[in-house]
Amino acid sequence: MIKIIGIDPGLSSTGVGIIVGRGLKIMQYSFGSITTSKNHTLPERLNHIYSKLLSLLENEKPDIMIIEDIFSLEKYPKSGINLGKVTGVILLSAYRAGISATEVAVREVKHVLTGNGNAGKEQLELTVRRFLKSENPIRPYHASDAIALALLGLFRYNNNMKI
Repeated sequence: MIKIIGIDPGLSSTGVGIIVGRGLKIMQYSFGSITTSKNHTLPERLNHIYSKLLSLLENEKPDIMIIEDIFSLEKYPKSGINLGKVTGVILLSAYRAGISATEVAVREVKHVLTGNGNAGKEQLELTVRRFLKSENPIRPYHASDAIALALLGLFRYNNNMKI
């Protein structure tokens, strides 16, 4: 059995999804998000994400972490920079917890799970629910994206691919 944590970085909301599985069978899953307030400074927000995630990693002890790789829209360069800062504290938390972390492009996750690298958040969320055999919507979408990342990690691990 393997436990994989998927992380969808975000300054306002960092999605977290955990999958426990064997083979391609999903035994357990959980999801949520780490949220921060715009009323706090950037260092306070980054520290909150780092502290909450490190605590979660130390409690859950996942085998592998899969993180959505950062991207930046030309229209919003500052958000890409902040996303890089969030990813930095996520990578640091994985290192501090002794967990191997790999970054994966969101298009790859969408392509593997839905067959369409340009799938929307709704389509990805529906596909994730099908894999989990769950009728209940997974919200926020950041959490659904995080579970998708964990699923990709499970599939790659079970196919002996490099994660």
